[in-house]
Amino acid sequence: MTVENAITDLEQLEALYGPATPRSITKEITHINDEYRAFIEAAPFMAVATVGAGGLDCSPRGEGGSVVQVVDEKTLLFADRRGNNRLDTLRNIVGDSRIGLLFLVPGIGETMRINGQASVSVSSDLLEMFAINGKLPKTVVEVKVEQAYFQCSKALVRSGIWEADKHVARDGVPSAGQMLEATAIDDFDGTKYDEDLEQQRTDQLW
Repeated sequence: MTVENAITDLEQLEALYGPATPRSITKEITHINDEYRAFIEAAPFMAVATVGAGGLDCSPRGEGGSVVQVVDEKTLLFADRRGNNRLDTLRNIVGDSRIGLLFLVPGIGETMRINGQASVSVSSDLLEMFAINGKLPKTVVEVKVEQAYFQCSKALVRSGIWEADKHVARDGVPSAGQMLEATAIDDFDGTKYDEDLEQQRTDQLW
């Protein structure tokens, strides 16, 4: 596909936007300082970006408290909880250790970005660290930090994501059952799926 007026080299791109602001450069560090740690530990949600032979993936992760455990200034840990067993993130990490994390704190405009190298562990000690109600995750992902920096609030302010009057009613978007039924290749009952979903979430959350 040919895109009209596409930018094809970095000089053209940089000329269009101009230089980065100085503080956008100096806020990037190679470790987690005390302030960045406090922000990360306040985040119950993050997006996880990985790359592998099958392509790119960006997946959500969430916990009741902090979504990761900060071990030290260079190391983060997070559990891989129960899901659909596609294993997109884990497959990518096994094949290519590069990872990007984006942390969100409810009600806060800034976000935190971490780039680094990841590995997948089945260490019993690490699994025990993430036990909830006696249930262990299958694996724990360890991230070695290479870049850490926060993103300013413009994107979240523009979106109004934390504003209650911007929240979308449940019937304003297709339900999980409706989307599954639309893509199913068998006789799938989306309405029944939605009816059972809340109980499934309770029973299979961890």
